[in-house]
Amino acid sequence: MKMALIGLGKMGANMVRRLCRGGIEVVGHNRSQKIVEELASAEGMIAAKSLKDAVAQLPSPKIVWLMLPDGEPTESHVKQLIDLLDKGDVVIDGGNSNYHDSLRRGVMLAEHGIGFMDAGTSGGVWGVDNGYCLMVGAEKSVAAIVEPALKVLAPADDRGWAHVGPIGSGHFTKMIHNGIEYGMMQAFAEGFALLRGKKEFDLDLAQISELWRHSSVVRSWLLDLTADALKSDQKLESVAPFVPDSGEGRWTVIESIDQGEAAPVISLALQMRFASQDGEGYANRMLSVMRNAFGGHAIKGAGGK
Repeated sequence: MKMALIGLGKMGANMVRRLCRGGIEVVGHNRSQKIVEELASAEGMIAAKSLKDAVAQLPSPKIVWLMLPDGEPTESHVKQLIDLLDKGDVVIDGGNSNYHDSLRRGVMLAEHGIGFMDAGTSGGVWGVDNGYCLMVGAEKSVAAIVEPALKVLAPADDRGWAHVGPIGSGHFTKMIHNGIEYGMMQAFAEGFALLRGKKEFDLDLAQISELWRHSSVVRSWLLDLTADALKSDQKLESVAPFVPDSGEGRWTVIESIDQGEAAPVISLALQMRFASQDGEGYANRMLSVMRNAFGGHAIKGAGGK
């Protein structure tokens, strides 16, 4: 099997490594040529100087996998591919696109006879060794064309990947997956903060995280990663208390509103990320002013006085 992969960031580059090592021929292109040259030298990836060059090196049906940021980068590449591909060819979006965009792109490509697959991709930087969890949405005929690559990227032929439904369902499933992730991360963060706050017990957080990894109900890969981090640094004083949100959590909360389905844990986890990003703290300053106004409570000055 031969395919193109466009977008060789941390995840895209590692996917190329796994595909090449699994016997898939990969033509790769990236805006920065440095990683292209590195993967060509180290993994045997076929280098392409442009999107057009990458497509030109593919046999029919041409398969082009995009690993690009959601929004305009993905949109512009999909539009370019309409002029470069023929009927029966396939475009795969493996980035974290909004499923509404995937639904629209599927219709847009279908008008030209081009197949589309939205592939929710989880596994992060560890996927190259552990395999990726792939949640794909597509017509059955398109899924069948891409299946050999999915099996190589997944942990095994028979697990870690699934054709979950029609176009849009792959990115929808990944969106909910990431919303759940927000809630799990928030729960762990709050729990460890409470453990650390019980000063009189002088708890060893690294010991406890390692303890929980074995036979406890909360054991998970997320806990494994947390335990590894705490082994080297429990105070985390060098880490800024700022947590970005990359989009999927917001989309999940919006979906819960659209459905009228309660999702309080995920919603609050997202709000806590917003709170961490508030460098101005205006709302909290306003709270202090109101407490002073009705109760005469002292206001702590900006300089700590």
